Amino acid sequence: REAMAAGPGGGSGGAAAAGGPGWRLPGRVLELVFSYLELRELRSCALVCKLWHRVLHGDENSEVWRSLAARCLAEEALRTDILCNVPTYKGKVRAFHHAFSTNDCSRNVYIKKNGFTLHRNPIAQSTDGARTKIGFSEGRHAWEVWWEGPLGTVAVIGIATKRAAMQCQGYVALLGSDDQSWGWNLVDNNLLHNGEVNGSFPQCNNAPKYQIGERIRVILDMEDKTLAFERGYEFLGVAFRGLPKVCLYPAVSAVYGNTEVTLVYLGKPLDG
Repeated sequence: REAMAAGPGGGSGGAAAAGGPGWRLPGRVLELVFSYLELRELRSCALVCKLWHRVLHGDENSEVWRSLAARCLAEEALRTDILCNVPTYKGKVRAFHHAFSTNDCSRNVYIKKNGFTLHRNPIAQSTDGARTKIGFSEGRHAWEVWWEGPLGTVAVIGIATKRAAMQCQGYVALLGSDDQSWGWNLVDNNLLHNGEVNGSFPQCNNAPKYQIGERIRVILDMEDKTLAFERGYEFLGVAFRGLPKVCLYPAVSAVYGNTEVTLVYLGKPLDG
């Protein structure tokens, strides 16, 4: 692995330094070798030369990504419809690395074995949340989130900084309760930030209430500093503008005992 990571020019001379035939293995051979590597090693290999980069990223369903997905993803995630809107194996691996963090959530929740679903324990008088493993300070990003159990009195989806609390006493809209988080309460359709209601969303008459199992797509644009939502194939509009240029994490907060929330990162949103 160390020899391959060195690549053309990575050694002290010879075929490697000259980019000789020793480093121009057939793409199929490289693909088989790469299929044994972990994600961090693959990232290093992609920087070695154009050939290696093309082998790694030319086909997102290659044996490289198929093997890595089989190793890092739970069987449940691969055989159910959790990742049905993530069409490639590379995308599925990426979604796993952007899923809920087991180390950055309320003590009253746990992440199920599928790697994508939060389960809230039946703890009285507590509001509990979770952030994802990776946040964003640039670029455009989309993810899906849906409830697989009762909403209760408060069920909020949105974004939070690393400083936002993920647990508090009582049944409250935790996400949006301070200046470190922004949320949409699916129960009453209110937008929340800095402890205040920023209006109703979506902005239309008789907006339909959220239905259990319905997938909501969240779109974070760190270039325009906006947060928007979609339901199905309908764009609901921009919910928040003027977001700060800090690292923002997908997040949720829930109050109902034994409710479950699933979050799946999709990547860059498709325009139109």
